Order: sequence, then C-alpha cells, then structure tokens
Amino acid sequence: QVQLVESGGGLVQPGGSLRLSCVASGFTFSSLAMRWYRQAPGKERERVALISIFGSTTTYADSVRGRFTISRDNAKNTVYLQMNSLKPEDTAVYYCNALIRGNDYWGQGTQVTVSS
Repeated sequence: QVQLVESGGGLVQPGGSLRLSCVASGFTFSSLAMRWYRQAPGKERERVALISIFGSTTTYADSVRGRFTISRDNAKNTVYLQMNSLKPEDTAVYYCNALIRGNDYWGQGTQVTVSS
C-alpha cells in the first residue's frame, strides 16, 4: 500500500524558513522521481518542484526558484522541501506526489501559512 506522509508545515513570518519532509512507503522509492505540489485556497494545485531518482536533476516553478530547494534521501525513503525567504503568497497546503504506473499518489498535505 502506497503511503506518503508529509510533515514540517506551520506558521512562519514573511522572510522565514521551513523544511518540509515526506516519508514514502509501499513502493520502491529510489526508482521514482518525486514531486512537491501546493494548493492555495480557491486556486488550482500547482507543481512546486521535482527531483529525479538520484537527485541529479531538479526543476522548480518560476515562483519559487532560488528560494526553495528539493532534495531526497533514498536510504530514508524521504523527500524534502527547504523553503527560504517565504512570502505570504506561499501560503498553501503542500503535498508530496509520486507517479506510479500512470497513477498519482498523494499524501494528506501539510499546511504552510506565511503571515505576520
């Protein structure tokens, strides 16, 4: 059974930092690219970042490039999202995603709120 469990969200002031984690199980983590998405109230879910199998390739949404860093630890079945210089517009529920044989799998999400 595929499981993705996110953690690390919370309330942070503008300019602050958070590190999100996603622990995966039920599939061969080291054989799949992994993604982080986010969804703000009233908006569509958008992809924030992607990381390749061994972490050699990463891509980012224009809105977060230079501020967010995606990484992974295949020994721990975990993907991370380091978020720096956070802005109020980064407020959203953040989701970990795995695409397995054409099917999308999602975690429960973790809320990130950027506010003073």
